[in-house]
Amino acid sequence: MTGLVLHNTLTRRKEPFAPLDPGHVRMYVCGPTVYDRAHLGNARPVIVFDVLYRVLKRLYPRVTYARNITDVEDKIIAAAAANKEPIAALTARTEAMYHADMDALGALRPDVEPRATDHVAEMVALIEKLVARGHAYEADGHVLFGVPSMTAYGELSGRSRDEMIAGARVEVAPYKRDPADFVLWKPSTPEQPGWPSPWGRGRPGWHIECSAMSERWLGMPFDIHGGGIDLIFPHHENEIAQTRCAHGIPLMAKVWMHNGFLMVEGEKMSKSLGNFFTVRDMLDQGHAGETLRLVMLQTHYRQPLDWRAEGIARAKETLDRFYLALRGAPVGAAAAEPRAVIEALLDDLNTPSALSALHADLAALNKAATEPERASARARLVAGGALLGLLQAEPEAWLRGTGAAASAGLDDAAIEALIAGRNAARKAKDFKEADRIRAELAAARVIIEDGPKGTTWRRG
Repeated sequence: MTGLVLHNTLTRRKEPFAPLDPGHVRMYVCGPTVYDRAHLGNARPVIVFDVLYRVLKRLYPRVTYARNITDVEDKIIAAAAANKEPIAALTARTEAMYHADMDALGALRPDVEPRATDHVAEMVALIEKLVARGHAYEADGHVLFGVPSMTAYGELSGRSRDEMIAGARVEVAPYKRDPADFVLWKPSTPEQPGWPSPWGRGRPGWHIECSAMSERWLGMPFDIHGGGIDLIFPHHENEIAQTRCAHGIPLMAKVWMHNGFLMVEGEKMSKSLGNFFTVRDMLDQGHAGETLRLVMLQTHYRQPLDWRAEGIARAKETLDRFYLALRGAPVGAAAAEPRAVIEALLDDLNTPSALSALHADLAALNKAATEPERASARARLVAGGALLGLLQAEPEAWLRGTGAAASAGLDDAAIEALIAGRNAARKAKDFKEADRIRAELAAARVIIEDGPKGTTWRRG
């Protein structure tokens, strides 16, 4: 079996992954700013790095996965004011919704989930180091990072100075020494959240939060830092600058990984275009979290993902085929090694190839002639699915618990009663009534199948 290879944004190439400590792999992924529901674009990195986490846990004896909660930020302050609720209430409620939505997508919880407000002391200490080393300065109640003080600034994004200034959308302020300088600490008004500091009562800038939390929980340097492609600049570029300059080290994270944008029907997802969907929107429309996850995994993580309605329907049909095969196969006790799935994921998380390997295992299961062969193929399919966060539900629960039938007013008991009525009609040779009941079930998107062991059903 080959080793893990990952694309490193910092070096712009795929490289064999060699952890700094083979006994303990450390990964940090930028988490949510908790002021509103997570949208589909927010969900993509969660799924991508969940798969990487599963792969790393298989390969190494210890993995620490840290994903932060940003619970102090100007968007949070504005949302709380608009809602007329305390900031703490807003962030607690939104964090709980985020966890529920990500759980529904089958994502494992990270090992560590630090909140920014619990780490302000570490942020202040980090800023003090930057000031002492001449990389930051106080001006008009703010503390700013002096970008020209770091000659390597821009290595991650590869942008020119003019591009960086334009892309950062940094605040134009007379107290800045350079237009590219960015805020590490800012003053707070009495009604805004704030903490004491050497520069007065205030709050941290966004970028310093991740530098402080990743150092606190993973140490410096660590192995992998991940997030969406939109975070490369300025967020991750600024994290690198802060951390390297504060500690005088050449490296913050060895590998930087970024997933591509999410599009909707060929357009960039946007509230103004009316194509902005949250994860909860999709779940409330009756789509299973596993279906949404499969849609995400069908595109390689570094490529743009085009979210289309027909793609969701196809993913549901695909999962139905897998679970139908699993429902009819015996459960074996032997452990399985899904080598083809593993090999695909070792190649920079090639989830499309891994899914192709799952389909090959499905074909093997459907062709297996003996019970031991079927049990072995089933075990391999489930083991391969586990690496992708798929096929872990009970087949019967999946086949009976998804789709649109429930919203049509037919619960399990009603369906079972109709099937019993149809079987009684068939026994009485009242085929007209049996056909009527079958049509009623079909209208409610309930699919029934007659077999040697009786009638089975599933929601379509």
